[in-house]
Amino acid sequence: MAVQAKLFRTTVFKLALAFFAFSAVGAALVLANVAYSAKTLMDRQMAETIDAEIKGLSDQYAQGGIDALARTIDRRTGEPGAALYLLTDFAGERLSGNVAALPPDVLSSPRVVEIAYRRVGDPARLHHALARIFALDGGFRLLVGRDLEEREALRNVVARALFTSLFYLAAIGAVGGFFVSSRVLRRVDAMNDRARAIMHGDLDARLPVSGSGDEFDRLAANLNAMIERIGELMAGLKEVSDDIAHDLRTPLTRLRNRAEAAMRGAEGDPAAREALAKVIEESEGLIRVFDALLLIARAEVGAAGVGMAPFDAAEVVRSVAELYEPAAEEAGFRMAVDASALAPVTANRELVGQVLSNLVENALKYGASAGGEKLVTLAVRRSGGSVEIDVADRGPGVAEQDRERVLRRFVRLEESRTKSGSGLGLSLAAAVARLHGGALSLSDAAPGLRVTLRLPEAPALPPPAKSALPPPAAPRAGARAHA
Repeated sequence: MAVQAKLFRTTVFKLALAFFAFSAVGAALVLANVAYSAKTLMDRQMAETIDAEIKGLSDQYAQGGIDALARTIDRRTGEPGAALYLLTDFAGERLSGNVAALPPDVLSSPRVVEIAYRRVGDPARLHHALARIFALDGGFRLLVGRDLEEREALRNVVARALFTSLFYLAAIGAVGGFFVSSRVLRRVDAMNDRARAIMHGDLDARLPVSGSGDEFDRLAANLNAMIERIGELMAGLKEVSDDIAHDLRTPLTRLRNRAEAAMRGAEGDPAAREALAKVIEESEGLIRVFDALLLIARAEVGAAGVGMAPFDAAEVVRSVAELYEPAAEEAGFRMAVDASALAPVTANRELVGQVLSNLVENALKYGASAGGEKLVTLAVRRSGGSVEIDVADRGPGVAEQDRERVLRRFVRLEESRTKSGSGLGLSLAAAVARLHGGALSLSDAAPGLRVTLRLPEAPALPPPAKSALPPPAAPRAGARAHA
């Protein structure tokens, strides 16, 4: 039923339905015009026949009088397929003919009229006819007419033809629309599947081309050329990123190592040791900023999408909470974890663990307010095909108008500028969420801030391995969140 509903919503099926509607209206107009033309022709032919018979009967009356006219009418009414005849006297009494009864005032009309009458021998049935009244000398009236059964039969035939044509047109249109829509839908679905693969980072995928040269092939060819160009740009970006990693990260690491070696040699100079410790701390901060920027860039272009595997997000949440529990106790925080239910996801476990580590570090850094409870809550739940991971604190929170802005790179609110950080933690979390087809959202924890990481739910988990993947690296002194 879902496939049929999708077919019915396609543009091709709607166009086929519109074509059927216009065709049905056109067929109805054509058949109605045919029926009207046939009726007009038959009425004209019957009127001409009636006039010819009246003329002949008038000649009979002129030659032999009323008796000869009555005899002629009696003879004609006895013939098969006879027309309608009625001869009346000046008082309207029937003298001869096969018409038994007429509506009042019909005999006073001088032109061809459509009447209802009852036939002699069948008085119970009401018939319809086209007739003309001719006045004779002495007040006699002569009615000559033709029954309209043939015209009614033609109208019924046209009506049946109309409904039969509409039925077959609807059936053929429905089958044709279903067939054409299904073919087009298969091509569109194939293009959508490839497009989703490309959006998830597979820049080697291309939209399918059937080779027919139609508009879909032309569109796919142009999009493939665009994707080719994007792939070249992404390859250039990755190459630049790798060059930066080689050319900048290595000198920073050497600077830190030399500062550490110099600090070990300055045992007797406290001022020099303090200056070297600050150099080491700043170099580590620069390395962390560089690693975060590089990871964000790769996540946004899909290059970090390798290593996708199904795992239990609840187990990762419990591992991160256990990892940061000593740091939380040292800072006076209490950690509450609600991650007992199974929460299967297919993702890069290392990236998800890094995101949770950043969020927990942010909560420990900014989640305390004057006189408020120092509490960090981690919770996992399954909701509508997604797994939602919440990290909430009891701090001052983030104003609603700033919640979108803090997801950008290097954005730090005024109240957080006095603390260490670079404003990249939430940006990294948002980029990782997008990489996995999920989302990152901020909301009010009443009080405090709640950050929700939403990931697509996996259908099932593989059998548990003998050893779990290692948790994220433990937090070091002076190496806190990036945000």
